[in-house]
Amino acid sequence: MGCACGHCGTECPAEKRTDSPVGKRATLEVRLLAARFTLAAILFALAVILGVAFPSLASSAPYLTRGIFILSWLVAGYRVALNSLRNIRRGEVFDENFLMTVATVGAFAIGQWSEGAAVMLFYNLGEMVQESAVNRSRRSIADLMDVRPDSARLDADGSVVSPQAVPVGTLIRVLPGEKVPLDGSVVGGSSCFDTSRLTGESAPRDVGPGSEALAGFVNGSGLLVIRTTAVYEKTAAAKMLALIEGAQNRKARAEKLITTFARVYTPIVTIGAVLLALVPPVVLYLAGAGPALGWSAFSPWVSRALVFLVISCPCAFVISVPLGFFGGIGGAARAGILVKGADFIDALAKAKAVVFDKTGTLTRGSFAVTRLEPASCVEPRDLLALAASSEANSTHPVAVAIGEYAKREGVIVDADSIADYEEHAGYGLSLSLAGSAVIAGSRRLMESRGVSGLPDKGSDAGTVVEFARDGRYVGRVLLGDEPKEESALAVRSLRALGVADVVMLTGDGESAAGSVARAVGIAEYRSCVLPHEKVSLFEAVSDRVRAAHRGGTTLFVGDGINDAPVLARADAGIAMGAMGSDAAIEAADVVLMNDSPLLVAEAIRSARWTRRIVAENIVLSFAIKLGFLALGAFGFATLWEAVFADVGVALLATLNSLRARRIPQARGRAEHRV
Repeated sequence: MGCACGHCGTECPAEKRTDSPVGKRATLEVRLLAARFTLAAILFALAVILGVAFPSLASSAPYLTRGIFILSWLVAGYRVALNSLRNIRRGEVFDENFLMTVATVGAFAIGQWSEGAAVMLFYNLGEMVQESAVNRSRRSIADLMDVRPDSARLDADGSVVSPQAVPVGTLIRVLPGEKVPLDGSVVGGSSCFDTSRLTGESAPRDVGPGSEALAGFVNGSGLLVIRTTAVYEKTAAAKMLALIEGAQNRKARAEKLITTFARVYTPIVTIGAVLLALVPPVVLYLAGAGPALGWSAFSPWVSRALVFLVISCPCAFVISVPLGFFGGIGGAARAGILVKGADFIDALAKAKAVVFDKTGTLTRGSFAVTRLEPASCVEPRDLLALAASSEANSTHPVAVAIGEYAKREGVIVDADSIADYEEHAGYGLSLSLAGSAVIAGSRRLMESRGVSGLPDKGSDAGTVVEFARDGRYVGRVLLGDEPKEESALAVRSLRALGVADVVMLTGDGESAAGSVARAVGIAEYRSCVLPHEKVSLFEAVSDRVRAAHRGGTTLFVGDGINDAPVLARADAGIAMGAMGSDAAIEAADVVLMNDSPLLVAEAIRSARWTRRIVAENIVLSFAIKLGFLALGAFGFATLWEAVFADVGVALLATLNSLRARRIPQARGRAEHRV
């Protein structure tokens, strides 16, 4: 998006949107939780210090320390109590909010002030840790404004209007450097399009009369006249923007594990506490072994029931689960893998298919010389010198790439000997170089000029520029986007982890797509794919995986703004963080900080290791909790013993969670199955 004056093509710093309203709200929520926990912890520590350091004050003014404990409880848990009341009003009684409120109030009722406050403080800690990741915003799409054109220039009078006001069939004019505002067909002029923003294709696309032009393409060096074929709302760019928002809404957020657990656990322990308070006195009275029914008969059992409720608070469970997840998130971060929330650990761990974008994801993402193929009796260095000299006066991306390659190779460019330079739009160029007639461009140009010695066309991928001197073929230069060195190893690593399907979707042509797919070992791929088509193709893969693997998930890996819709739609979207667009990073659930596709396998391995540790934490905390519930029900465990057990379990869970910070090395496929 240019500056307000409209005279520059760069983005004004003052206009750059760095935060969305959703992102700001999420950040504020995390800060409020941290502030609440800090204040509640300070108050709790103050009350404990007063009781220990000044026992006489505590005995003479007990309401002071009790009041501070209650204040700590309110700061840490006022929202828990309010949520419990709201849910009860809606008929949703049994959840973790109800359990925490009743248990801590019960602790106060039997005089366990420090324990009641500590239980809520521990719960607040778990809530803070979890919300710090789960509530992050992934819906900021401010950078997509760079794709959406702001204006259209009418060919009839040169006036600038809103793209929304241009009907189908209107002739519009697109100047060099401008974005195409509406889908259409070129009817006048010739140029080349930078399509990377929309399709992800690295190679520039030469266009002339009859060529397709899509909204969001950037015009190169020539003036174009385009007849529109779609209204603004139906353009490829507008569809991509709509899909971003729609995909976010369709992607259901994983329900919190603790909430699911509480729906079963809370009614059981609540009913158990009620029965413990009421049934034993009645049974003892009817058996003649207890006093007459009255407060004296029920009092000890009510107290025991309240102790039972306090013991039932799942503090260790509440802490151990997020600690396990965030231990894994921390370990992944050390490896350069940023996981935006604990929800996505499960999606990564259950991955059965990975869909890759090509350009910038599996490949380097830059247009460069890949190979020189000189004719017989021609040295490669001589071919490169001829190519670089021929292209020295051109600003076409192909010419720039050849010039940069020649410079790196130390080849001298003889630009001063150029004469009679002429460009042939869509075909190439002709010139006189040091007295020799040179032709550079497409095979059609060579054939039309009667060049002799042309070899077979072949089936090479990428862009090919042919060169001839004095009517004789001298060789060709191949340009394209090379696969990253680690891409093939990344695909093999995914298959070793049990990922059944590895697929590639790209906006590049069939030749370039097939070449990269073969180089990295991917059998299934689709070429010439537009952004709005990527979503439907991805969904087809996802549906197939769900049908074949119950509970299996499908990941998408991409880097460009054109990948944002499918990144948002995927079970877990993975973006390249170093060179990826801001929109892709915002839409993704996982970001690879060094752009290496090999980290996709590392992310899956880390997620499966984390789930294993979380399962260990759950079993440990649950087993000890059930044991102390039984001891508390029979009167063998005091409240302090139960709290000590909870703290001990939390400590063990914490130590166990530290193991998640180290991703285990792959030693075989079976080891990493979920």
